[in-house]
Amino acid sequence: MIRSLRLLMLLVAALTLAACQTKPASTEARSDLRVKADQAIANARANDPSLNRFFSNAKGYAVFPGVGKGGLIVGGAYGRGILYENGRPTSYCDITQATVGGQIGGQSYTEIIFFETYDSLDKFKTGNFALAAQATAVAVKSGAGANADYRDGVAVFTMGEKGLMAEAVVGGQKFSVTPIHQERAALD
Repeated sequence: MIRSLRLLMLLVAALTLAACQTKPASTEARSDLRVKADQAIANARANDPSLNRFFSNAKGYAVFPGVGKGGLIVGGAYGRGILYENGRPTSYCDITQATVGGQIGGQSYTEIIFFETYDSLDKFKTGNFALAAQATAVAVKSGAGANADYRDGVAVFTMGEKGLMAEAVVGGQKFSVTPIHQERAALD
């Protein structure tokens, strides 16, 4: 048990250090992230046209095109994304998750988080946002978005899961956000 707690602490520290740089380091990496996020949006719309109501009506949405997740009792996940407001990219964001519990394996997936209200969007942008352990995501497949709805101002969808992971974990997702305009100001 003590060994598992030490491993968890090391994992959390590693994820925290990785999260210190929300914005991709190079212009090429930022461009690549934008292309992948735009492709994830196109794929989500093509796989489930019922998601269009979320894209049209949400105050904003965060797209994480490559979240990697893995674990063996202690696990974690990390991915970078882009926050869109009014259909335009406004910020870089990242997702981190540390988990403890029965789990084994690894997977990668895309996650899209829709914000129903400006309040939920503002909480996300200011770093006062985390998805609780009991939060659930809807897998994107044809028609899945038709019956999905917001919960506490947020709707979460995942797609393109690659890999195999069996888990029964306790843990939540946390997010960091860096406005794109800060990058532009630094270049001036």
